Amino acid sequence: MTTETKTPSRLLIVGPPGAGKGTQAERIVEALGVPAISTGDIFRANVSQETELGVLAKSYMDRGEYVPDSVTNDMVRDRLAQDDAKDGFLLDGYPRTLAQVDALDGMLKDLGTELDCVIELVVDHEAVVQRLLERGKQQGRSDDNEETIRRRLEVYTEQTTPLIEVYTERGLVKTVDGSAAIDEVTAEIMKALGR
Repeated sequence: MTTETKTPSRLLIVGPPGAGKGTQAERIVEALGVPAISTGDIFRANVSQETELGVLAKSYMDRGEYVPDSVTNDMVRDRLAQDDAKDGFLLDGYPRTLAQVDALDGMLKDLGTELDCVIELVVDHEAVVQRLLERGKQQGRSDDNEETIRRRLEVYTEQTTPLIEVYTERGLVKTVDGSAAIDEVTAEIMKALGR
């Protein structure tokens, strides 16, 4: 499958908790054949295995706060250096702060590459609260209660909005309505990626 225009393959997907990032990430990686690198999945795996990192991560996650940058940066650096990420990747849940943007810039520079595109899923916060409360009931997740969800949304707005501005200035952001039906959201993302 040879094409003249290169499809963006080094991607970041951002959006508030419950915006459908995980669902869309699965579809994007399947379509592009690149690995999904989700800090949330890595943290949850550690939590369920009760590793030292998992216990520490859970204490932050249960309060609706982020795991410290030093731990997260090392984990992402290691993951991006693995062979399956050489030709592309989809980052989900990282970077979340300006400090992490700088750290990621350094990691990618060391690897001789850079981000191609940032997909921003936009969803109304009240819709997110209802979506996550339902997910909490279905999956029995301790971090999906209303107080924690609202705190996570506050933290997201405070810390993540500035990084979206940075990527917008770089001309990398493609905004997609995350409240549409799942297939419609996927179609809009693929259109934004020129697929």
